Amino acid sequence: MDQISLDRDAEQLKSLGLKSEFERSMSFWENFSLGFTYLSPVVGVYSVFALAIQAGGPPMIWNYLLVGLGQFLVCLVFGEVVSQYPISGGIYPWSLRLVGDKFAWMAAWVYAWALFTSVAAVAVGGAPFLGNLLGVELGNTGFIWIAIGMILISTLLNLSGTKLLAQVAFFGFFCELVGAILVGGYLLFFAKVNSISILWNTFSFGSGVDYFPAFLASSVAAMFCYYGFEACGDVAEETPNASSAIPKSMRMTIYIGGGAAIFICLALLLALPNVEKAISGEDSDPVTTTLTTAMGMTGYRLVIVVVMISFLSCLLSLQAAASRLLFSFARDGMIFGSQYLNHLSKKGKVPTKALIITGIIPIIITSIGHWLQDTVTTIISFASCGIYVAFQMVVFGALYARFKGWKPQGSFTLGKYGYGINVLALVYGIIAVSNMVWPRSPEEPWFINYGMIFTSLVVVTTGLFYLLLAKPHIRKKYAKSI
Repeated sequence: MDQISLDRDAEQLKSLGLKSEFERSMSFWENFSLGFTYLSPVVGVYSVFALAIQAGGPPMIWNYLLVGLGQFLVCLVFGEVVSQYPISGGIYPWSLRLVGDKFAWMAAWVYAWALFTSVAAVAVGGAPFLGNLLGVELGNTGFIWIAIGMILISTLLNLSGTKLLAQVAFFGFFCELVGAILVGGYLLFFAKVNSISILWNTFSFGSGVDYFPAFLASSVAAMFCYYGFEACGDVAEETPNASSAIPKSMRMTIYIGGGAAIFICLALLLALPNVEKAISGEDSDPVTTTLTTAMGMTGYRLVIVVVMISFLSCLLSLQAAASRLLFSFARDGMIFGSQYLNHLSKKGKVPTKALIITGIIPIIITSIGHWLQDTVTTIISFASCGIYVAFQMVVFGALYARFKGWKPQGSFTLGKYGYGINVLALVYGIIAVSNMVWPRSPEEPWFINYGMIFTSLVVVTTGLFYLLLAKPHIRKKYAKSI
């Protein structure tokens, strides 16, 4: 490892008022792998493919390009910020330096709960695939116990240290990318039953302007795929030459992760045995139908092995991001129990107690499903919405800082295009969040139809009350460095 680079990293942190105790043992490719497995195109596409095609038919695939472009704008803004402030915890320390204490506290609060619910959502989403792999019928209780087991395994792996985290993330990236290419290639070359023209066929959803509402509804599936790049910055203090390496790994997460998601979705659409049944919901699991028809049960189970590796890698990356956020939060004394959460383990150099918390809270959320399955569904609905809201708080913070005179000074800057890209990223984000929370299921109970709005209001309201009453943001004043 280049000592000059390590010294430069240490000096940059020192100028920001920090001395890191993390071990900088995560290579560029391992850092990228963390972002890729967090984004996890296999998890994203397989989990929501049925919902997407029921909402908008095959043309829903074009959302992956449009959402990818919008998130790329956000990624560019994040790249500028992390390049100047390569600090573990990402969204919290960035918001702190861009805007201030109260704003940063709320951004971290929203992002933390989004990550907790995301861990629960991914674990719950992965449980049925394991049931399929084992060839057993499991009820709701069985799925919950599998999800809890997955969270426990992920927590134990994370507790082993940064080196193991990096190695597992890279292994997960390799398996997922190779699996996506092999499975997608097989479906396209040997199991294709539909013409490429179905990508423009709106079927029963109407045409032209009439199709637009369905297209917007189906775009939520693509939004579920395009975050994860911020995880590269969450481990900034564990990555050498972070100021220039992390903006690059963030962009690569969008390029490669987005490309893989589009390829997987395309292959599934062209190999889907009966498009009409998938749209109507008569085929409630078109992914399984497509894979078993094309490959048989043996081939399908081999694919599920890769899928389970992808789910576990995704969990590992989510927990790593959440634990670094809690550690960064606690390092500034901004959260209850900071004196316990702001320590790294002597051996593995990871925030042990913060990692345990990122396992316990998602397990509690998941366990509620033993008694109140709809409640868990409502809570989990906050996952992607919360992450998008937290993202936009950073994007807004960067624009606010620009108006206040901030000029990015990291290794990566957008130069004269910074203002324009920042504005476009904010406009995109507001539209994306509005589209995501829009109630579209009047036939469902209110807590399903308004689930995202309700959970978002609960998280924001409780955060504001705690902020105003307990005033955690003044426990340790931190000098901004804009």
